[in-house]
Amino acid sequence: MKFDFASWIMNPFTLMFVTVFTGLIFGRIKFGRFSFGDSGSLFTGLVVGWGVYAYGNKIITSGKATPGFKAAQDMMKSGIVDKGYFELFLILFVAAVGLLAAKDMGIVLKKYGAKFVILGFLVTFAGAAATYGMTLFSKNSSPYEVSGVYTGALTSSPGLAAAIETARGHATGKTVDFKTMTDGEKDKFLKILDPSGKMNKENTKEITPELKAKFISNAEAGVGVGHAIGYPFGVLIVILAVNFFPVIFRINVEDEKKKFTEEMSKARAEAGPRKEIKETSFDLIAFSLVCLLGYLIGGIKIWMGPLGDFSLGSTGGVLIAGLIFGHIGKIGFINFRMDNKILGVVRYIALSFFLAVVGLKYGYKVFEALLGSGAYLGLVSLVVGIVGMSIGYLVGRYVFKINWVMLSGAICGGMTATPGLGAAISAVGSDDPAAGYGATYPFALLGMVIFTIILHKLPM
Repeated sequence: MKFDFASWIMNPFTLMFVTVFTGLIFGRIKFGRFSFGDSGSLFTGLVVGWGVYAYGNKIITSGKATPGFKAAQDMMKSGIVDKGYFELFLILFVAAVGLLAAKDMGIVLKKYGAKFVILGFLVTFAGAAATYGMTLFSKNSSPYEVSGVYTGALTSSPGLAAAIETARGHATGKTVDFKTMTDGEKDKFLKILDPSGKMNKENTKEITPELKAKFISNAEAGVGVGHAIGYPFGVLIVILAVNFFPVIFRINVEDEKKKFTEEMSKARAEAGPRKEIKETSFDLIAFSLVCLLGYLIGGIKIWMGPLGDFSLGSTGGVLIAGLIFGHIGKIGFINFRMDNKILGVVRYIALSFFLAVVGLKYGYKVFEALLGSGAYLGLVSLVVGIVGMSIGYLVGRYVFKINWVMLSGAICGGMTATPGLGAAISAVGSDDPAAGYGATYPFALLGMVIFTIILHKLPM
């Protein structure tokens, strides 16, 4: 009997199931009164992703004759785990969350609406301001990489698309005339153009069209690198914040839940009687329709003049669809009001696998940052994440007086962090934070696109 261990261990299904299994066990471990809960899959995924990347890289460098060479090659090509799994589990998770949180969405919007709009723009602005501040200190790193960290720290793929597009325009403007640049500008320009350091002010007197094209390409790639390093740190910050803010600021979560229940009961009474819709156990037709139409909504590009295009992406589109259809309740024979326990199981499974995929895909980037080459970018993402979360919490809690149940979801929405929403739901022990997330997310996403464009218009 022959067993190909290398091919087995580098198979995406093996990696995902190993990560979820170990992650959920790790999530149950108590550190004092704290445990990582459903978020455990992210942390074990980071370790497993780093380990399997190093293992696969070793096989590839050893040559084609090494057992498992093709499996290692396929794994590296897909980025450890194919992006399709990331999208699938994200959509399933967000659809379940949207349907769970939809019943009181109208009341939540009426009660908190304007506050969520402000928080969405405020958190993204604070993150952008922190990012720009860090670019001014980035003497040894590309300002494009630092600006890419902004979209990564706020875990936004639509923001990344806007960042790459605006970086292209910014980089094109930088290649006009090498002779008119200051010495400092020349040093930064050449570092981005040739990271190896072979080109310098003495041997480079003019920028040819070929070098201009290379500089623009390197600028775009730098944004991608910054995003890849910033993303896992952004996820970590949000997950830790929603778990530790109650400890740091002495919030009694159970008291907050009781107060929130009372607030919502009062708001429902003021809203008057509503048409009761009988729940079904689970309607796969309805669930599939939410995913389908939500994915369609997320792909629609809204033109914003000189700011370019804006879209909600799969996260925003599916979440909005879930909230809308869940609020409507029923269309003909299609019932969107499903049993909370069954939707909760779907949410739990999808979130566990989604976080596992995030950890697996970005594990090697996290350890690469921690161990040296991306350390500064890792620091930037931590600063951006901490500033954004802290500003969102302080304003939401002490200025707007928002209950922690709603606020935990709203600041995750402000950070456009879907994994953070899962952590907030787990930490609070309720699906209610999803309503705050869903109401804040679209405005945060819009703010992120706007501030990403503004960021590249500023001198860096």
